Order: sequence, then structure tokens, then C-alpha cells
Amino acid sequence: MPVAVPTTTTHTTTASLKGIAKAHLSRPKNDDGSPLYPEFMPFYDPLEKVEDLGEFDHFDPGHRADPTFPNLMKDATKSFDLSPHVGTEILGVQISQLNSAGLDELALLTAQRGALVFRDQDFGDLGFEKQKEIVRHFGPLHIHGWAPHPAGGSEEHMIIYDHKDDLRVRKSWAGRSPVQWHTDQSPEPQTPGTTFLCMLESPSTAGGDTLISSSVRAYYALSPKFRKRLDGLMAIHSNSDGVQQEMKNANAVMRRKMLTTAHPVVIVHPVTKQKALYVNPVYTQKIVGFDKEESDYLLNFLYDHIAKRQDFSCRVRYEAGTVVIWDQRVTNHSQTLDYPVGDRRHAFRLTPLANKPIPALVEDDQGECAGDEQRVQLNLC
Repeated sequence: MPVAVPTTTTHTTTASLKGIAKAHLSRPKNDDGSPLYPEFMPFYDPLEKVEDLGEFDHFDPGHRADPTFPNLMKDATKSFDLSPHVGTEILGVQISQLNSAGLDELALLTAQRGALVFRDQDFGDLGFEKQKEIVRHFGPLHIHGWAPHPAGGSEEHMIIYDHKDDLRVRKSWAGRSPVQWHTDQSPEPQTPGTTFLCMLESPSTAGGDTLISSSVRAYYALSPKFRKRLDGLMAIHSNSDGVQQEMKNANAVMRRKMLTTAHPVVIVHPVTKQKALYVNPVYTQKIVGFDKEESDYLLNFLYDHIAKRQDFSCRVRYEAGTVVIWDQRVTNHSQTLDYPVGDRRHAFRLTPLANKPIPALVEDDQGECAGDEQRVQLNLC
């Protein structure tokens, strides 16, 4: 409901606005400045090594899901879309209480909406093993090649940490825009699917949000003839830039060898069958078969298309107990780093690997433009 703000003096107005902001933003901090979740503090071991998972069979749980979502939504008190094409916030549902059928439905809805946001979750307090048990429902868990995991154990928990006592993230983006659209670990032969991020502690001010963009809408927003030119192309994905950046740190952690893999430029989601752009400026390096100038020209256009088209993106704001679940096959995302340097932003990510990307087939023109009402109305055919 509207809040009346006194305006008799500047002092009264300012005080009231501060009170309103405090009442509407739950971002707790310890009085002594210590982390709220010390068991999730980042741990770096430069001698640590892990083996590649190797090829595995993957069955997406979304195939089993009831499309009416009776198990996922039975306790929901409210749900609303963050934007027309990506992002839905669901209130009243505890992820930890979902049964197997509810998790199947979670996979399907995440694939359809790109990202789901849940508030007031107990997920961060479940313990490492229970958290992993839930997320393994969606696939075997990825172990990051150089990012930290908790000091208390669990290599699968990737720790996201920015604070004055650990500016590793800030330094890695020094002199560059921290807004870098990407899909996590796209150089993996079998790439991430339904991914969980649990926010443990947010900056004391506003900020530290995550930007999420629909790769499905990014594809379908292109003209039909241009889409057909992209179908069937392959691109090289590599984490070589990330490896080189990590090696600049005094105690560099390189648990795995560098990865380089070719993936389709346009992929098909195994459950929804929708096509999606699968390129990103962090990991995608070159279009296979194109000269460098040609590849750079096309990829830079697609990166610009993703970055500028805010009409198919959303911004997720965090508060205590927020869990974001997104399908990395149909989205790109970015951090913001827009809060004061030195403030603590602390989260963990659990990343299930999924299917080997499915290429979109080059199809004959079946009148897609004539069947697109918006394009017809705007005389774009």
C-alpha cells in the first residue's frame, strides 16, 4: 500500500525514506563485521587436483514433469513474472520440502521461464550433503577449475565471495566492465543445466544483483532469414582467458586442465524443444570455418544483441534467504559489482552438468516470417 512521507522539513523526509528502505530490504549483517556463514568461507589449495567427469548419460527430469505443476506450486502463495520473456518469482514454496515430482516440475518450469526466484529459503542452512542431494536430482555436480570451495569441505560448492579481505573477484575485472554476459562453464563437453545459486550475505546497500537474459528470445528476436544462417554453425568455447587471469594470482588454483570444445551456435533444449543462442563473450572464441574477421564480426553482433536487448532480460535483487535457479542452456547472465568496494557479497553455486548441446538443424523456409504477426504488422517480411 502507498506510504505517506512527511514533507514538512528536509530532515523529516530523509529520515522517513531511510526507514522505508530499511523496512523493505532484508540484508542482515553481524555487528562485529564477521561473515554470517563462516563455514562457507572460500578455501584455496594450489595443489588440489580433480579428474574430469567424462562422458555420461543424462536424462532431464523435466521430461517426467506434470506441466500443471501440482507438486511445485501446491504451497505457493503468490507468483509473478519478472519480465515477459525470462524470470518468475515464486513465494510460499520451500525448495527443501519438494518431493521428487516437485523437483521434476521445477526443472520444467525453469526451462520454460529461464530463471526462478525463491525467497525466505532454508536452503543455506541444510548442510553441504543435503544441498548436494537436492541439486544432484538435475545431474552430476560440476567442480570448478579454479574458483574456491568452502573451507569446511565439498569441492562441488563453488563459493562466490567479494569482500575487503578477499578482492580476488574485483581484481579480476579491474579496468574492465564487470558486466559480462556468459553461460557458466560452456567449454565443458556436457554443459550446465538447472543451476542453483544461494545468497548467504548481500551487500549492506542495494546492489550485487544478477542480470539474466533469455537466449531463447535472443534467438527468436532475430529475423527468420538471419536465424537460418546461424542454424548449423559451430563455435569454439574455451576457458583459456580465465586460466590466464587466474595464473596472475600469487596462489593460483588450477585443479583441472584447460578446456576447449566446439558447440552449436544455436542449440535445442531437450525438453521444451525451443531453440536458443549458445554463444557468450566470456568463453566463445571463434565460429568454426569462418576467417577471424568474419567470425569476430558475427560474434560481436550477437554479443551486442544480447547485451543491448533489455526487453528480454530481468534483474534479480537479493535479500536474506534468496535462491535463484536458472537453466543455463536457455539463458545468459552477469554479475553487477555495483556496490561499494569492500562490502561483503557471499553466495554459493551448485552446478549440475546436463546433456551435450543439441544442434539446431538447418530447416527449409516454412513461412516463419509470414506467420509472425508482429513482423507482418510492422512490414518486416
